[in-house]
Amino acid sequence: MNWTIVLAGLVVILYLFHPWMNMKTFQKVIGITLFLEIFYLTGYYLMEWPFPTPIVLVQLFVVSGMGVALGVFFSRFWPLPLEKGFERIFRTFLIAIPSLGFGMGLQVILQGAHATQAIYLIFALAAWLGSGRFVRETKADLAHKKRLEGTA
Repeated sequence: MNWTIVLAGLVVILYLFHPWMNMKTFQKVIGITLFLEIFYLTGYYLMEWPFPTPIVLVQLFVVSGMGVALGVFFSRFWPLPLEKGFERIFRTFLIAIPSLGFGMGLQVILQGAHATQAIYLIFALAAWLGSGRFVRETKADLAHKKRLEGTA
């Protein structure tokens, strides 16, 4: 429980002060968290899963926030290519496989040996969704953007 509160504070501070994180990125985190909360509440009523306590809801926020942040950092260093192809597939594997490992470590830190949620999968999915934040631009796009900024 203590790690959950500390990590939640760090995630909030990261999203408040880091220049790569904007309102659109934070909305993505809130959307993922809301979907997961509805998913686990539905699972409680339909499939008799354990009821998601408030600390579990905070853990879902922490995991989705850290996953999207990892995806944004990855996207900043290797932007999403414009055209579909092998590079996108390779890029997806390079973000998904390590994020599964980080997610397993995060699951052990947050929930211990008896986990009730698949935090490692949530972390990997959030990292993949966050990795579309920056898209590679061509020289023509940059020139067009510069012309638009010059007229404003």
